[in-house]
Amino acid sequence: MSRFLLSRIKPRQNPKPSWTSPPIFKNLVNVTLHILKTHDQWEDSLDTEFSDSEILVSDIAHFVLDRLHDVELGLKFFDWASKRPDCSTRFSNGFAYSSLLKLLGRSRVFPEIESVMGSMKMEQVKPTHEALSLLVREFADSGFVDKALELYRLVLKMYDCVPSVFACNSLLHELVKHRRVDVAQKVYDEMLKKGDGENIYGDNYSTCIIARGLCKEGKVEEGRKLIGDRWGKGCIPNVVFYNTLIDGFCQKGDVDGANLLFKELKLKGFLPALKTYGTMINGFCKKGNFAEIDRLLMEMKERDLNINVQIYNNIIDARCKHGCVVEAVETVKKMIDNGCEPDIVTYNTLMNRSCREGNVEEADKLFEQARKRGLMPTKYSYTLLLHVYCRDGEHTRALDLLIEMAERGFTPDLVSYGALIHGLVFAEQVDMALTIREKMMERGVLPDAGIYNVLMNGLFKKGKLPAAKMLFAEMLDQNIPPDAFVYATLVDGFIRDGNLEDARQIFNLAIEKGIDPGIVGYNAMIKGFCRSGMMKDALLCMKKMRKEHHFPDEFTYSTIIDGYVKLQDLDSALKVFGLMVKQRCKPNVVTYTSLINGFCKKGHSARAVKTFKEMQSRGVEPNVVTYSILIGGFCKEGKLAEAASFFELMLMNKCIPNDVTFHYLVNGFTNIAPAAISKSSNESQEHERSMFLDFFGMMISDGWVRRTAAYNSILICLCRYDMLKTALQLCDKMLDKGFFLDLVSFASLLHGICLEGRSQEWKSIIPCNLNEQEFQSAIKYSLKMDQYLPQGRTSEATLILQSLVEG
Repeated sequence: MSRFLLSRIKPRQNPKPSWTSPPIFKNLVNVTLHILKTHDQWEDSLDTEFSDSEILVSDIAHFVLDRLHDVELGLKFFDWASKRPDCSTRFSNGFAYSSLLKLLGRSRVFPEIESVMGSMKMEQVKPTHEALSLLVREFADSGFVDKALELYRLVLKMYDCVPSVFACNSLLHELVKHRRVDVAQKVYDEMLKKGDGENIYGDNYSTCIIARGLCKEGKVEEGRKLIGDRWGKGCIPNVVFYNTLIDGFCQKGDVDGANLLFKELKLKGFLPALKTYGTMINGFCKKGNFAEIDRLLMEMKERDLNINVQIYNNIIDARCKHGCVVEAVETVKKMIDNGCEPDIVTYNTLMNRSCREGNVEEADKLFEQARKRGLMPTKYSYTLLLHVYCRDGEHTRALDLLIEMAERGFTPDLVSYGALIHGLVFAEQVDMALTIREKMMERGVLPDAGIYNVLMNGLFKKGKLPAAKMLFAEMLDQNIPPDAFVYATLVDGFIRDGNLEDARQIFNLAIEKGIDPGIVGYNAMIKGFCRSGMMKDALLCMKKMRKEHHFPDEFTYSTIIDGYVKLQDLDSALKVFGLMVKQRCKPNVVTYTSLINGFCKKGHSARAVKTFKEMQSRGVEPNVVTYSILIGGFCKEGKLAEAASFFELMLMNKCIPNDVTFHYLVNGFTNIAPAAISKSSNESQEHERSMFLDFFGMMISDGWVRRTAAYNSILICLCRYDMLKTALQLCDKMLDKGFFLDLVSFASLLHGICLEGRSQEWKSIIPCNLNEQEFQSAIKYSLKMDQYLPQGRTSEATLILQSLVEG
């Protein structure tokens, strides 16, 4: 695009004033300016200069003021000149006043402008069109839109025309910026209406500003019509206007519409600018259309257009948001190789991705790399790391970072402190979180309702009800009104403490104060009723919830179902489950687990298994509670084969068992009659081979005590399914209960260590106190364990045991 065309679209904003003073005045003006700038007693010097001159001060005052840049000196000169006898009436033409206004306007001394305008009004002196135009522009450019609009109306009233095109464009720009497009359109219409052949008050830039404003409001077609009204229907005169409309379509999410214009632009022979490509790429980023993005990047490369950092940042952000794989190191390297320097936004986006994925080490490296490249981390950079450090329990690092942040000149704000406090509470370090709250208040940063809510929630979970009440009282003393979340936390806290009546009073108080408890508040209250077995009240609360246009969610239904299950009213629980499905609310793991618990309590293990299979078929993954309830139910019914089968299924699905799971298995296999164990082994042989039952039976045959055999069978299964850490933790608990590391325990743990590829470290992980005979027996069990290894996997455990025997 030619420079001439660009200059027509956006004219120069600082045109140089033309020198129009008569030649006879020039020398005296220059002398006056010289005296003003160089003489301390300039008043006396000027009195002498003008006493011998036929030219009056009033004749040249406005020329002098036009060339002065020192506001204070200008005001003093004007004051001196206005007091001279020859100026008392000669200033009435407004030229000197107007020149003073222009000087004040250029320097943006707005209070003084108001004072001068007031004096002019009293003296009935009319400011020039030029002076008022300059003031409109300066007020607009400084963000004082209403004052600029007031002066615009004054020009219209005084001169029956609008201010200069430069002034009008500044006003239009600010009106659009402040989303007052309707007012801007009226000004634009007046600009066109008042224009004639000699005086043009609206140019291409004026039209472009209004079109951009309409596009920002999503009125892209109106923007296109405006352009058509100016240049003819369907005519878009240049790339700048295309950019405006394309950006409008992209902002309203109509990327297809933007793409059609993009193609039209090229068909008309225009070359898309960097801004055009950037806008289109940003539009495709929002839609996640990376194939089109890659095509546009290739097109830019073919035209030797350098991709700027903003375009790269938009693409990186979009890839992160749409779940694409983003290799941080490779991304930065690619940018640098293509001649684009990453900025702090680039690093912040990549750090955010790393933190979300739990890759704190990578986030740290990116942070350091940004600093090494001379980039200044922002408050957001620090806050990202603060939050993730706290989440991972690295509170010392978080506090060090907060101190460093302050040392670097970033005053930690509410967001920074909030991230640290939230992280500490999440890590159950409530006391430290309260200390941080005290520190932030000492530094003048007051907690908001959100921070108080997090702290109270943490205290309630710790069972510290009095401390939570004190914190709530402090919050009220600070005149911080509780919001719906605070009330929900209070209700939940009282319910945790078993104080249903206080919870109900808080809940009703929130409603009386006109605060909608929201779905979280209603759910908390329903949970309280269900815990107390008050199912009618829970259903009434759900009914009220619906009346207030809050639809019960999976938590609501699951809580009520669980409430009925605890009352052993399985029929009512199933009715609520049916209603939940009918309302198209998707049951979650808690819902299904509650039903499975109900069936197991009734001894209906077959229906429990059917429900378990149904949840899996619907894509709901069972958790440790689900498996533990089923295992407990089977053990209670004496169905040990099923219990062992579900335990192995649990491990196969990478669900880590807990102490409850172990308790059910050990007690089940310890307290059951020997005949039942034999029956379970036979059932296992008829179906799938059970590793647990196989080893349990083998140990019983070898004379092991049933409880020890059960614990060892658990250890063998954990190690087989790559859960060495859990196995070692269980082993420690066994030792605390008086068990010792026997030959089977040793062989199973050795297998687990070897399967993790740590065979060289085994001596530092487990002790070895076996004699030669025990080693021989350990080899027998180890060989048996080898049979259960998945195809293609081998373990060095047997070889190590054999070497220990030989050694």
